[in-house]
Amino acid sequence: MANERTISDKIWLVLKGLVMGSANKVPGVSGGIVAFVAGFYEEFIYSLQKINRKAFLLLFNRSLKSFLEYTNAQFLGLLFLGMIISYFSISKVLDYLLINYELYVWSTFFGMIIGSLYYIAKDFGEWNRKFILFLLVGISIGISISFLEPAKENNNLLFVFLCGIIGVSGMTLPGLSGSFILILLGNYVLLLVDSVNALYDTVFDIFQGDFSFIDNQNRIHLLKVLIVFSIGSIVGLVSLSNVLSYLLKYYKKPTNSVIIGFIAGSLGVVWPWKTKVLEKDTLGTIIYDDNGREIIISYQRYFPSEFTPEVMFAIMYIGIGILILLFLDGYHKIKLTSNG
Repeated sequence: MANERTISDKIWLVLKGLVMGSANKVPGVSGGIVAFVAGFYEEFIYSLQKINRKAFLLLFNRSLKSFLEYTNAQFLGLLFLGMIISYFSISKVLDYLLINYELYVWSTFFGMIIGSLYYIAKDFGEWNRKFILFLLVGISIGISISFLEPAKENNNLLFVFLCGIIGVSGMTLPGLSGSFILILLGNYVLLLVDSVNALYDTVFDIFQGDFSFIDNQNRIHLLKVLIVFSIGSIVGLVSLSNVLSYLLKYYKKPTNSVIIGFIAGSLGVVWPWKTKVLEKDTLGTIIYDDNGREIIISYQRYFPSEFTPEVMFAIMYIGIGILILLFLDGYHKIKLTSNG
C-alpha cells in the first residue's frame, strides 16, 4: 500500500470517495462496486482490517506516525473525505434527479452494473463447477433480496445501530446495496435523507450563529439517530472488513465468484422500468407517513411494450452507463502502461 501519494493521486482518491458515497446512497447500487471497478477494493478492505487492537495500542503509546502508516490512514482519510462531501453535494443532486428523472437515473446505473460485470469477470480467469456454484449462490441471494417487501420505519436507537452494521454492507460487498437493505429495514428515508438533512441544516444554522435548533426536539433526535447510525456503520465496516480480508486472502476466487453473483443479482433491484406499489387503507386511499411521504410496499417491474421516445432515451442512458465503465477500463490500462 502506498503511503506517499502525489497530489493527483490524492485528488483522484477524493473523487473516488465522492462517487462511492453517491453510489451508496442510491437504492440498488453498491459503493463496493465502485471500489472494485476503480481498483482499490482490496486496499480498502485490508486498510479497514488494520483498525484493530494493535492500531489503538500504537495510538495510545503516542506513536502517531506509526499509527497512521499501519492503518493506511491517508488512503482511508481521503476516501472518506470524498464520501462525506458527496452527502452534501452529489447526493443532493442525485435526490433531485431521482425525483424528476427517475427512469434515466435507473437506466444509467443499470448500464454501469452491466459494464462492471464485464470489467470484473474479464480478469477472473478459468471458471469451474465450484466457482459457478458460488456465482449462482451470489445471484440467488441478490435476486431474493430484490423481491423482499420493505418494513415500517423504526427510529429506536438500538435498531438504528443494527441498521448501521447491516447497511454498511454496500461499501464492503460489491453488488449488495446497503441503501436498498435500509429500504427493506424501513429506515432508508430516516437514515439517509432526514438525518443527513438535519445535520446539513444544523451546520448551516451554526455558521449563521443560530442555535435555536437546540430547542427543536425533532432535530436533536435526528442528530442522535445519525450519530448512532454512524457508530453502527463504523462497527460494521471494521468487523466485515476482517471477515472479507480473511476470505480474500485464503479464498479469493470463490469470494470473487459470490461478489460477481451479487452484482448480477442486483440488476433486478435497479431494473429501470418499475412502478411503486403504495400502501392504501380499506377505501383505497394512499397512506402517508408522519412526514407526508407515500409509504412504498414494493415495486412491480415490467418490460416496456412500446418503443416510445422515453424508452429510447432510457436505452441510450443504459449505453452511457456501460460506456462509463469501459472508459474506466481504458483509463486503468493507460495508467498501468504509464506506471510500467
